Parts: sequence; structure tokens; C-alpha cells
Amino acid sequence: MGDIQVPKVNVRLILGGVALVLVLILLRTAIYQVEANSEGVVLRFGRYHNTVQPGLRFKLPFGVDRVDLVPVRRQLKQEFGFATSGATNPYQHPAQSELEKPMVTGDLNAASVEWIVQYRITDPNQYLFKVRNPDGTLRYASESVMREVVGDRTVDEVITVGRQEIESEALTKLQELTDKYEMGMTIDQVQLKNVDPPRQVQDSFNEVNQAQQEREQLVNEANAEYNRVVPKAEGEADQSIRAAEGYAMQRTNEAQGDVARFEAMLLEYTKAPEVTRRRIYLETMGQVLPKLGSKIIIDEGASQILPLLNLSGQEGLKK
Repeated sequence: MGDIQVPKVNVRLILGGVALVLVLILLRTAIYQVEANSEGVVLRFGRYHNTVQPGLRFKLPFGVDRVDLVPVRRQLKQEFGFATSGATNPYQHPAQSELEKPMVTGDLNAASVEWIVQYRITDPNQYLFKVRNPDGTLRYASESVMREVVGDRTVDEVITVGRQEIESEALTKLQELTDKYEMGMTIDQVQLKNVDPPRQVQDSFNEVNQAQQEREQLVNEANAEYNRVVPKAEGEADQSIRAAEGYAMQRTNEAQGDVARFEAMLLEYTKAPEVTRRRIYLETMGQVLPKLGSKIIIDEGASQILPLLNLSGQEGLKK
């Protein structure tokens, strides 16, 4: 048998390839990108090291440093009692969201409540290290707070007039709870969606609600009629009162004027009774005589007055 010839190995080529692979691994494990809506939390040997802002960053390679990206500039939300398809956040809604809807109100009635919690991550350090599974904890905390707030109110308040108050109180209580747990979150909004009675009594509730609306409509119509009629009657009454007061004042002033004139005349009469009596007589006759029509004045010694009468005329002879 002939000798087998072993090809010569290019050691430099092998070393170059190994070095290239090491450089690629080094670059792959040392360079990372922080998105614009996130911050990077750097862990060195599993312990918190620092927080970096968005941009192209470097870290110690080969697993010495690990970076967790936290979306601090995004508004996140969680849905309760319903589920929106296509959600990228695994904690946005659970697999069985229908189990969160039934609640008991303060008057021992049942209500089906759907709501949304919108929040932001404001402290990545607390979010990652203070609470295990903070998003899941937020779901449990939100459900607990909502059941507490709904349980303090009647079913009518929950379904109709008390929605805004429920949202405000739930927001305050949930924020206090997240601060107490040091979850590193800020609650932006708690919004009630569909709040309905259970399906078994939905028709009855709709009838009651319709009756209440009709009652409110009738009350509003009655108030409108009241506001139209009563002010008009009050205005007419006020006008009559003002007219009566004006007439009373006029009569009073006239009476006072007559009294003052009589008193002034009496004073003059006491000073010169005969002159005053004659003046009053002449003034009175000056007012009365023009109203008598034709007047004939004859001498006391006249024996007959027939020649003086104008029987064909309509007015007598005035002398």
C-alpha cells in the first residue's frame, strides 16, 4: 500500500476565523439599541447597575451585562370584562375576561361592569425589582378597587348617575395602592365602558329606565309650564299692586292738598270773614253760572217780562 498524504493545515487561516467569530460575538453581545419610547435598565452580574436613555449603547459582553428595556414613554392599558383583539401587551386582558364583569352593588343587586385602566411606567427600577409581576399585580389591584367602589353604591348609581364619581374614586384608590406597593407606575385614567344589569333582568331594567326617563320628561314639561305661567302671574300681580299703591298715593296726596288748602282758606277766613265769604261766593257763582245756559236778569219793579223773551230763539236775551 502507498503512503497516505495528509494535507497541510493553514494555522493562520484557522486562527483568523476563530478571531473573526469572537469579534462578531463580542459585537453581538456588547452593542444594543434602546428605542425612543423606552429606557434600558443595565444589570451587571444580575444586579442593578444603571439606567440608560434611548440610543445606540454598549455593555460588557458575554453575559456580564444584561439590559431590560422598559417602555416608560408609552401609555399602556388593561381591559377588564372584555378583550380587544390584536393586543400586543399580554397583560392587557386575561384569557377569561368575562369572569371580571359580575359585581355586587351596595344594595345587594348585581351589575355587569366593564372598564379600562390606562397607566405609565415612571420608575423602571421599582417596576423591575420591587414587585414580582407588576402588570399582573396591577390587574388584581384594579379589580379589587373596582369591586370595593361599586360595592359602596346602589345599582342605579352604578348604571346611571354615579359613573364619573366611580371613575374618580377608583383612580385615586388605585394610585394610592400602586404607590404603597412601590410598583413604579402612574395611573392616568380609569374609564367605565359598558355597565349593565345582568342579562336575566335586562328587559325589566330597560322598562324601569324608560319609565324613569318618561317621568323626568313629564317633570321637565311641568317645570317649563310652571316657569311660563307663574312668572307671568307674579308680574301681573306686581303690576296690580303697583297700580293700587300709585292710586292710593294719588288719593292721599289729593286729600292732603285739599286739607292744606282748606286750612289756608280757614286761616284767611278767620282774619277777614266777610271778605272771604264774599270772595268764596263770587268764585262759586263764577263756576256755577256758566253751566246754567240762558239767564234773564230783570228789575224787581218790572210788571211783565213777555216783551223781553225771545220765544222763537233758542237763547234768551242777556242783560
